[in-house]
Amino acid sequence: MDEVWTTPCAGGPVDAVVTLPGSKSITARALVLAALADGPSRLVRPLRARDTDLMAAGLRALGVGIAEDGADWLITPGPLRGPAEVDAGLAGTVLRFLPPVAALATGPVRLDGDVRLRERPNAGLIDGLRRLGVEVDDGGRGRAPFTVHGTGAVRGGPVTVDASESSQVVSGLLLAAPRFTAGIDLALTGAVPSLPHVEMTVRTLAEHGVAVAATDRGWRVSPGPVAALDRVVEPDLSNAAPFLAAALVTGGRVTVRDWPTDTTQPGAQLDRLLTAMGADVVRTAEGLQVTGGPRIAPLTADLGAVGELTPVLAALCALADGPSRLTGIAHLRGHETDRLQALDEVLTAVGASVEQLPDGLVITPGRLRAARLDSYADHRMVMAAAVLGLAVEGVELVDPGAVGKTLPDFPDRWAGLLGRPAVAGR
Repeated sequence: MDEVWTTPCAGGPVDAVVTLPGSKSITARALVLAALADGPSRLVRPLRARDTDLMAAGLRALGVGIAEDGADWLITPGPLRGPAEVDAGLAGTVLRFLPPVAALATGPVRLDGDVRLRERPNAGLIDGLRRLGVEVDDGGRGRAPFTVHGTGAVRGGPVTVDASESSQVVSGLLLAAPRFTAGIDLALTGAVPSLPHVEMTVRTLAEHGVAVAATDRGWRVSPGPVAALDRVVEPDLSNAAPFLAAALVTGGRVTVRDWPTDTTQPGAQLDRLLTAMGADVVRTAEGLQVTGGPRIAPLTADLGAVGELTPVLAALCALADGPSRLTGIAHLRGHETDRLQALDEVLTAVGASVEQLPDGLVITPGRLRAARLDSYADHRMVMAAAVLGLAVEGVELVDPGAVGKTLPDFPDRWAGLLGRPAVAGR
């Protein structure tokens, strides 16, 4: 029987300081580059959640040494080898970052995961690998499961890819490219969503001593060594979204500690977006402080670069004092779930009116009501439901454990934000 979480309703303004674990996106990139590096590395305060544990397990299956040292990971590169089985779960990062690494292994590497993973689009990456001379057996599906037949080397060089469904296609190829014989000269067909994530990949490569440069049509990575690097992982700013949103919903104040001053994380744009919704946002000695006002202003925004923030922002829009229009997010239909459809169903259930656009949502607040919501096996939908529950007494969420993908103890952290006891049984 599925677990049901009654999300807590706020009894007044929150006033909290929150410390968050490391960034999923940075942890994933750091793991891959450490696995390809020219010596051992230490990853300090990596995110330990389902997605990153699956990434580590996949790399171990390929022959990489990853040992735990307290909260840190010690990564020792080894000869990449198959045959191997990689479980990607529902992680897009594993689905798209590990196949190019698997192409450098000797032997077949099969990748599969949860049932929903088999629906996530991956034709752009598979086609790109084939254009680089890699044999991939996907039965013509362009999706998992598939097998990469590694030969120990990838020729690399010029390649054109379609990454319109996910920026992770670009990042996956760029991360492995220093180990390709000729590097990569990657050109794009069409637009790429979530460009800040590609910028994160480019910066991380440069930090490892890799020569990478933007071109008129994409990016070029030169072949060469990947320098071993001990890295401290900064907090996950996307996971900060529901906690900062709580300040707007309750008219309270929330500070997220250790907010970086210079970052490529898409969550860094929360200060701009929450300001547009009526919050007072300032940097303090502790971190980023958000204070809610007497109202939540509606939002009109293109979220194409920050799509992962959409569920929490959409929840705020359902609590605003006017209609909101969120666009540029057609690619969210191919995430952990069809997030536009899921948000339509969830927000409608609590009383909002929702119009689906080809690339977004129009959200008109209505009379709020209690409802039982589905998590859709999606961590961001759990966070959105928690935000709604602050304002709506009686919101129940089926399968809150889906949040384990990036923040396993989220319900306990949420209870702590409100000064409540930890969730029973956790």
